[in-house]
Amino acid sequence: MRSPNRAALAALVAEATVDCYNDSECVTGFYTMLDEHLELPFQTFLLGTEVTVSGIDLADERIVVICARGRSRQRIPILDLPLPTPPPAGAQWIEAYRHWLRYVRA
Repeated sequence: MRSPNRAALAALVAEATVDCYNDSECVTGFYTMLDEHLELPFQTFLLGTEVTVSGIDLADERIVVICARGRSRQRIPILDLPLPTPPPAGAQWIEAYRHWLRYVRA
């Protein structure tokens, strides 16, 4: 999957943030889109160790993923997560969230 271009990212941002009045509501909008569209679970590597990304959550007004290895679980900010190649379906919503944080959020 290629990274979405700016126009595609802008369209995703607009969809996730429609009817949002503040940053907290926007983050919730992105969380909702990720919850609906990001294909879980998927495998990736974190610090050289294979982990299973088994879920997403909201924590302190940011989106985190739940990574598992064996019986251990850890929450990682979604933007810090290295994606596998090819990325899972719905990964364009992660890029849209990143775009919003960098360029749109005031």
